[in-house]
Amino acid sequence: MSGLRSFVARRLLLGALQIVAVVLLVFGLTEALPGDAAVALAGDQPDPARIDAIRAAMELDRPAWERLADWAAGLLHADFGTSLTSGRPVGAYLADGFGPTLLLATLTVALLVPAGFGLGVLAARHEGRFVDRLISSVTLAVYAVPEFALGVLLVTVFALRLGWLPPTAVGYGTDLLGHPSALVLPVLVLLSRPVCSLVRLVRAGMIDALASPYVAQARRYGVPGVRVRYAHALPNALAPAAQQLARTIDWLLCGVIVVETLYVIPGLGTVLLGAVAERDVPVVQGLAVVFGVLTVVLNLGADVVTHRLAPRAKVAA
Repeated sequence: MSGLRSFVARRLLLGALQIVAVVLLVFGLTEALPGDAAVALAGDQPDPARIDAIRAAMELDRPAWERLADWAAGLLHADFGTSLTSGRPVGAYLADGFGPTLLLATLTVALLVPAGFGLGVLAARHEGRFVDRLISSVTLAVYAVPEFALGVLLVTVFALRLGWLPPTAVGYGTDLLGHPSALVLPVLVLLSRPVCSLVRLVRAGMIDALASPYVAQARRYGVPGVRVRYAHALPNALAPAAQQLARTIDWLLCGVIVVETLYVIPGLGTVLLGAVAERDVPVVQGLAVVFGVLTVVLNLGADVVTHRLAPRAKVAA
């Protein structure tokens, strides 16, 4: 237990340093963006005096290090700043878009875990046989299709040709739970590549675990096959799969821009696209920090789970 506490303490310290690095990197990258928000807000034919007034109102004329210090201090109190274009708090944008994105991610993970682990274990149990070859071939083929292409294909078949499902979420707003049919195609697209990765990773982990000396010893002692697979082999196969699952959840929360754009879902991806188009730097910065912190936290949790499931695994401290 003391070893686990020491490991968690080291990972927490590393996570804190990574979050600081994320804040500095986000600010530096947004400062390096081409163009000027004041010029963008001044209109098509900006007047120099108007540009100067806008820059002063937005405090863009202050030194970068002062703005960084104020922004970082605000982050400590969950204050992400104010939108340059609307004057709304950035936190309000995050709150508006977080619900639909979280709903998509939750539904996807709820299907991903049983499908990924179940198919992976099934393929490992039938290694080299028809079931294993079928699962491996299908997952490889699906993984090779980009999300955008798969999304367009699903819309063409199930929405336009068959008319079974709505092609987009237009008109539903954020009330997606009240219209579950609008969630089917986006969730399928989000599920396609992660489930393929997880299936192949669980399959490989299970095959390695079933071929290990301790499993062979358990079989020699007459331990039932079901117990060997699920009490001895599966926990060691779960260790790398837990890290993959954390990366998948991170991608679902941070990388749904394509899916939300394709199906017109008002989530964080849509908010980010709008902020980039309007060069609304505080909103872009707020979203980037939230995504970065989620990445650090999820990977920290995955490392702890991996260490707990398989202490022998070499996890970077």
